[in-house]
Amino acid sequence: MLLEQPGTLGRVRLKNRVVMAPMGTNYSTTDGLSTERDKRYYEERAKGGVGMIMTEAMVVTEHARPHHNSLCCYHDRFIPGLASIVEAIKRHDCHVFGQLNHRGALLRRSVLDMEPVGPSPWVNPNTGDQVRALAADEITQIQKLFVASARRLLLAGYDGVEIHAANGYLFQQFFSPRINQRTDAYGGTLENRMRFLRETVERMRDALPQLCLVVRLSASEFAEGGYSREEIIALAQAVERAGADAIDLSGGSNESPQLSKFCIQPPSFARACLAEHARPFKQALGIPVFAAGRMVEPADAEHMLASGSADFVSIGRALYADPHWCLKAFGKVRAPIRQCIACNVCFERLTQEKDVSCVQNPMIGTEFEALEHAEPQLFAPPREGRRRVLVLGAGVAGIEAARVLKGRGHEVEVWEKRDRPGGQVPLAVASPDKTEVEPVWDYRWQTVRALGVPVRLGVQADAARIRAYAPDHVIVATGSRPAPPPLDLTGLDAGIRVLHAWDVLAALDEAHPGLRVTIVGGGMVGAETADALRVRGVRVTVLERLPAIATGMARNNRFELVERLAADGVALLTNCRIERVQGGEIEVGQGEQPAMRLPIGEWLVFATGPRPALDVLDAVQASGIPHTRVGDCSVPGDFLAAIRDGWMAALCMDQPDPFHAPSRVPERAA
Repeated sequence: MLLEQPGTLGRVRLKNRVVMAPMGTNYSTTDGLSTERDKRYYEERAKGGVGMIMTEAMVVTEHARPHHNSLCCYHDRFIPGLASIVEAIKRHDCHVFGQLNHRGALLRRSVLDMEPVGPSPWVNPNTGDQVRALAADEITQIQKLFVASARRLLLAGYDGVEIHAANGYLFQQFFSPRINQRTDAYGGTLENRMRFLRETVERMRDALPQLCLVVRLSASEFAEGGYSREEIIALAQAVERAGADAIDLSGGSNESPQLSKFCIQPPSFARACLAEHARPFKQALGIPVFAAGRMVEPADAEHMLASGSADFVSIGRALYADPHWCLKAFGKVRAPIRQCIACNVCFERLTQEKDVSCVQNPMIGTEFEALEHAEPQLFAPPREGRRRVLVLGAGVAGIEAARVLKGRGHEVEVWEKRDRPGGQVPLAVASPDKTEVEPVWDYRWQTVRALGVPVRLGVQADAARIRAYAPDHVIVATGSRPAPPPLDLTGLDAGIRVLHAWDVLAALDEAHPGLRVTIVGGGMVGAETADALRVRGVRVTVLERLPAIATGMARNNRFELVERLAADGVALLTNCRIERVQGGEIEVGQGEQPAMRLPIGEWLVFATGPRPALDVLDAVQASGIPHTRVGDCSVPGDFLAAIRDGWMAALCMDQPDPFHAPSRVPERAA
């Protein structure tokens, strides 16, 4: 396996070809100091077997902070905390580099009142903030700040430094002819647009000759008027001559969701999507090339190397989802990989100034993502305190609870009233590009089956049956059901079919070309239902009361979805207030505009939110057995909340219960 082979980067020899990409977390303090959570997060991924960790982008000046809780290194006071992170990483035969960045024009006044600056006057497309052009002396000062911050990283024990010159940030802004309109030595010709980055590399090399230096570039802007392939390869060659030890390739720009999707890809993008873009760099350079680009499974990363596109793979979101990706890929941990599903909840949370989380791994950055909690079946269970637990519901939350319970040595059985397991998973994967969500279920179901957990289908639970099973605890994971339509439909034409979005997604074969459908509710479920109907030739109108469609979806994914809906003729109406339904029409007002009458078509579909399914709760309470509600039957939410609830409710069973003595559960062989 090429991934397992050692590789050399300047003076550094890595044990394998897997590099953890620099990804933000928002785990630090509000003044940029590292925390125990930062250390725990990075150390777990070092334990997980990566050859090198590139810590998140750190700013070189207090005037360029990207988030409220991101790591910083613009002052010596940050060195001790960073040194503790480095020490934790290096305990596990893992090298560590630190990425340095200045966002330039993409700084946000809404975050700590940072002033956007760049090569030329511009407007930040994300925020509308005006961008001030940097003076020549300010450019020189920024170059010196990069050198000073690199020195601090070396003092903290880092093995090397990466200059972030990709993804639309300051160095890329200077290189892009779309943005750089300067007429001095830092604008105009290719040589001049390369100057800022090239001089910075030279300053670092002169001041810190022992430094192992990597430069990250976007292989393409994927934007009209952006730099050409020949130009970006020329820049890579220039920084190689200036002293860079490797080039790290990403793509796109975070200046807008339309361009950001090329660096933080939604599920519509192919696996290893940057391989073809990276290969010309590998052929043109004499130094190692890293490449990123939606490598989810080991086969994706192996392809990146085998195709001659890169020397090292830069794995990002896949290591949010599973810190033990490498150990599992190399067969050193016998458990399936929790695959990234490209939902981009991680990126969305960062943009919202929240701590990063992950649908597949909601315990990221906590002690509970350690292998003994994440894959408890690999360890000998506790000898005392084992319980007999009944799980009601075989959806994602219930199966996650069963997986962890069985792994911890508890006796567990799952009852499901329907004739199949999976809960809402079939609905979640019904729309275009949503098959990438399947690993949410597959990982958990495969593990539960391998552990031999009994899953009884078609079981109607009542108090007597629950008492007969004699559990110590019941976990209720019965999910949710559609809420009733929020409109008076007494005046609706009897020939119009009224459905919930879940009904539509469960029976898409009934949708035929030319069918006319109105969907009330343009959140994520409504928008994805419209997408599923669109590809079947259905004429769809979506009515949403909020100012935007699919607001519950991460913005890169949402913008791509909304763009294809609009391009295919789906009518997307926002700021809607529905006055009434009469005959074959629906009266809708938008903002301050008077109500208009719109034809409904043959189907009226509601995507207006679910409510907890609690039919079994009376029976559970009547049984007198302690119980816990998890997932949608507690609070309707998403897969992240369901998995979090199931995982942690299962771990709760390890805690002594002073109110109820556990039944005697036979010990499992270690």
